[in-house]
Amino acid sequence: MSIRIGIYGYGNLGRGVELAIKQSPDLEGVGVFTRRNPKTVQTLTGIPVFHIDDAIRMQDKIDVMILCGGSATDLPEQTPYLAQYFNVVDSFDTHAKIPQHAKNVQAAAEQAKTTALISAGWDPGMFSLARLYSSAILPNGNEYTFWGKGVSQGHSDAIRRIEGVVDAKQYTIPLETALQAVRNGENPTLATGEKHERECFVVAADGADKARIENEIKTMPNYFADYKTTVHFISLEELKEKHAGLPHGGRVIRSGATGVNGEHKHVIEYSLKLDSNAEFTSSVLAACARAVFRMNQEGMYGCKTLFDVPPIYLSACTREELLEKLL
Repeated sequence: MSIRIGIYGYGNLGRGVELAIKQSPDLEGVGVFTRRNPKTVQTLTGIPVFHIDDAIRMQDKIDVMILCGGSATDLPEQTPYLAQYFNVVDSFDTHAKIPQHAKNVQAAAEQAKTTALISAGWDPGMFSLARLYSSAILPNGNEYTFWGKGVSQGHSDAIRRIEGVVDAKQYTIPLETALQAVRNGENPTLATGEKHERECFVVAADGADKARIENEIKTMPNYFADYKTTVHFISLEELKEKHAGLPHGGRVIRSGATGVNGEHKHVIEYSLKLDSNAEFTSSVLAACARAVFRMNQEGMYGCKTLFDVPPIYLSACTREELLEKLL
């Protein structure tokens, strides 16, 4: 039996989920749900399109709803709301606000006896697991996370929400001096702004106050306020020509020590290099949808994260196959 998936939102992330479903023989795309007129939306693989107002009426046809909206304004409202009706997966990525988001979703999902997995993706998500595993193995040590160079979908979306912005792309860039010091086992103490800088390419509407837009970007809490941020205003044509892709990546590094006096040094590094941030994140969401379905069947209700997921539940393989192939 296939796990029936709904896709809530059809931007870059939604299209990526559609493609991930296509690669997963145990997942079936039931429908895309959009704010737009469904007649104007053509899906990549022929999955039917519905208006978001039709979603609740299709409860009995969907096992897991994957939410593909932005973290700035969409997911804080959509996830708790839809968790009242569906098992859900989201990619909420505002790290500082995850605990509050979890509380809001927990209240809705626990009462409805649904399973809601939040903050899935690669960070938060896969990088979170890397941090957990490495810190458990090397408790005497320090953790460092570097992102980029690449396009941050969440930060780009946050810029696009600013009044007067037509479109934008934001690149997160690791500082090479900090990265090398960590890899050398120097265990430096690094403030937030000492690990990365941010570069923004912004298309402003005709007549928009560029000084105001730049100030709103640079002072935006949880996104840009703590970093050296450079803002470039460019044309829409230049943005499409030079910044059309969604590359990203990064690394989690744990530098630790063992031995009687900590004389043996160890470095664990988990890294990702992604041609498409959106498609990789979508692939994580699809795997999490599989896990959410299985967890719900076992009565594991409420708000979950990747910390709560048995690894075997993420895979389409049987336990026997995993023992033979991967262990």
